[in-house]
Amino acid sequence: MPYLYHTDDDRQRMLEAIGLSSEDELFASIPQRFLIEDMLPIGRGLAEYETLGFFKRLGDTNRPAGSTISFLGGGIYDHIVPSIIKHLSSRSEFYTAYTPYQPEVSQGTLQAIFEYQTAISRLTGLPVANASMYDGATALAEAALMAARIKRRNVLLCAENVNPRYKKVLQTYTAGPDLSLEMVPVGLRGDIDVDRLKPMLGDHVAAVLVQTPNYFGVLECPWEYRDAIKDCGALLVACVDPISLSVVRPPGDYEADIAVGEGQSLGNDMNYGGPLLGFMACKKEYVRSLPGRLVSETKDVDGRRAFVLTLQTREQHIRREKATSNICTNQGLVALRATMYLSILGDIGFRELGKLCHARAYKLSSMIAERSGLEMKYDGPFFREFVVRCSTAADDVVARAREAGILAGIPLGKYFGPEFSKDLLVAVTEKRTDEDLGKLCDIISGD
Repeated sequence: MPYLYHTDDDRQRMLEAIGLSSEDELFASIPQRFLIEDMLPIGRGLAEYETLGFFKRLGDTNRPAGSTISFLGGGIYDHIVPSIIKHLSSRSEFYTAYTPYQPEVSQGTLQAIFEYQTAISRLTGLPVANASMYDGATALAEAALMAARIKRRNVLLCAENVNPRYKKVLQTYTAGPDLSLEMVPVGLRGDIDVDRLKPMLGDHVAAVLVQTPNYFGVLECPWEYRDAIKDCGALLVACVDPISLSVVRPPGDYEADIAVGEGQSLGNDMNYGGPLLGFMACKKEYVRSLPGRLVSETKDVDGRRAFVLTLQTREQHIRREKATSNICTNQGLVALRATMYLSILGDIGFRELGKLCHARAYKLSSMIAERSGLEMKYDGPFFREFVVRCSTAADDVVARAREAGILAGIPLGKYFGPEFSKDLLVAVTEKRTDEDLGKLCDIISGD
């Protein structure tokens, strides 16, 4: 938007309107030590064309992920986004729609959210889904609080291989309500050490939080310890990758009580890390503890199909101490794009996408296994992401790859300590070609 400056006359008239004679009076309440005494050290003013040129040159120094070969993952993935999604979601009736408090004028928005909830329910195999959360991290944290409310217990067990950024948010969320967050160790295959999990269970545990595929890309097997969790009266919370649900068992299949995850990969670009989309679904008996918004189908006075916000247990609507969450919105536009994406792909296309990602990832792992000095860190089954043990520091590999226009992955040392300094988390999507895979192998192996 062009900048339209104020003239001296404009400023004087504004000051007179509020009963002041100078700008100094306007800032008189601010202590002198916080005020700038001299002019800011900025250069002369530039013409519009010069200004545009300056910022274009500045922008050209960036190397956005879209102009590289990206193997980044860890929760945000470089998938193909059909152009029709951007076209449809940019329509003004979607792009400018605001909060749907008045159902009589919000039927379009409410129906879009209802369709999104239906899609998430089908994906997860659980009967109820909410209208979305901020992101995967807050969805997992809200699920933890939800489990503590339902069970009235104060201990939460979280797998050590959950996304480290999610764990940070969990630590923040659980600190206020005085909940205890305990970490479950990881086994040699990269998944939960079941033998060490079971002694941690007891009648003090509200829930076990599991991510599958976990942050190392390894697929967990929650059905192997679901009965042990159930026997102690705790809930199973599964944090899942929605794309993986095209080919692996959904949470409802192994009787997870709550399922959450990050929906960015469903028709949304990486967008420098946001905005994101948290999804949440649960068993029907827990619907009154479900945080956020919930859209339901009903009939109007004439018997026609209609949609409304229902079971509103947010702090805006009831006493704060009885609210299920202080999240007072949903990621409407991002959720709409996810719904469009799933609708455009359809059941068959979505399944083919998952198979393709899986096949590409396994092809890369086979290529890596053939290179001297490289190995897979874990031998557990994976979907589209895995950890490579490099012969040199992973940070050096990433720096070398960046010079070649490749985003090689995520070095794990910064999250898990020096013993992971040679470990690189690599993700493969349907966008990566055989040539891309070969280039990455050359970079990692130093060829």
